[in-house]
Amino acid sequence: MKSTTASLKPAEVEKKWIHIDAEGVVVGRLATFIANRLRGKHRPDYTPHVDCGDYVVVTNVDKVVFTGAKNTDKVYYRHTGHPGGVKSTTPEKVLGGRFPERVLEKAVERMLPKESPLARKQMTHLRLFAGATHTHEAQSPETIDFKSMSAKNTRSV
Repeated sequence: MKSTTASLKPAEVEKKWIHIDAEGVVVGRLATFIANRLRGKHRPDYTPHVDCGDYVVVTNVDKVVFTGAKNTDKVYYRHTGHPGGVKSTTPEKVLGGRFPERVLEKAVERMLPKESPLARKQMTHLRLFAGATHTHEAQSPETIDFKSMSAKNTRSV
């Protein structure tokens, strides 16, 4: 008797749409949940080299929180490409700025496989909105109450 491992084909993938409300949720915990959903690791037929993840819509991204003093003490670095072009910022500045969704976007991006065509494609399935409304009502996403999954998902004050 021969046993084979079933490998998922790209044409066989059924993608779902899920919606998460990020108000008051800890960034790192939410980012790991989203990264696993984008990759498809929650599926029993997960195949690493196939894009088998879901579409994820996240609202209220501007209201995410950090534990401890990370909001002011954590530093994000980037380089402009010019000599001496190291720039830095804090999550507090980014969340209060023009594009608050970048905090969660970068957290999820850094949890996906290192800069590959598959990771870039999976990142296009993530839709982030700073407000409470989103433009994907037509897809009728399934709402997941991430906040109540565990007491650790929210920051206790």
